[in-house]
Amino acid sequence: MKHISSNGNTFYKELLKLVGSARQRKKVQQTILDGTHLLAAYHASGNKQPQHLLVNDSAAQNREVAKLLEKFPDVPLSRLDDSLFAKLSDLKTPGCILALIDLPQQPVSSPPGGFCLFIEDVQDPGNLGSILRSAAAAGCDEIFLSKGCADVWSPKVLRAGMGGHFALSIHESVDLSAAIEKFDGKIFATAVDTKQDLYSCDFRGRIAFVIGNEGAGLSDRLLAATDQHVTIPMLGCGESLNVAAATAVCLFEAVRQRRQLPPASAIK
Repeated sequence: MKHISSNGNTFYKELLKLVGSARQRKKVQQTILDGTHLLAAYHASGNKQPQHLLVNDSAAQNREVAKLLEKFPDVPLSRLDDSLFAKLSDLKTPGCILALIDLPQQPVSSPPGGFCLFIEDVQDPGNLGSILRSAAAAGCDEIFLSKGCADVWSPKVLRAGMGGHFALSIHESVDLSAAIEKFDGKIFATAVDTKQDLYSCDFRGRIAFVIGNEGAGLSDRLLAATDQHVTIPMLGCGESLNVAAATAVCLFEAVRQRRQLPPASAIK
């Protein structure tokens, strides 16, 4: 095991760039997973081995880390002084392990999967990560992100996603209008200026939800590309839900329906 104790170490400086720069992550097509949960989720999804593993001085006393390391006997391993490790971790209380991985490369299905999300300009990392976490739990197939979205492989989005990234096929910097044109199912958008109730819609069969920016919502261009605009009924105060909460409500209404009978059009 290599020991890194200086912040002047060349490899360590490259890791710092990777943590702090979306441009660097895109350039080298790599990111860093922070903590045992993300690394375990990455491994469970069948992805290839990490490029490098890094532990801090406390890892020797952590049984969970030791057990996880057993799964990667051939992966290079380095130990970092706690002060250096903390600068790479996005957690208030840093964990004991980091993993350098190549970004998963996922080709777009043709046609796209039957349960998709098209996401336009969601810029808050916590919101985007929460949406991915809900999408993974709901069984979504593919996620299409516009160029204006937060960097999906940033530490904050990964942390909020809680491993959901690795259960999804994620496509970045997508021309959403072109991608929507290729989708052959029903396309729904949430909007506050419609009387179409979410709970009156049929979400069985091939469907997609189009999700808009936290403040501005969906662009007129994408609203025009959708089949139905739906609203989430609310009995209490407030004009709308947080984008991550609204997406979760939509996804799990679809889950509720998809666990039951097929759509009426499929019943003979």
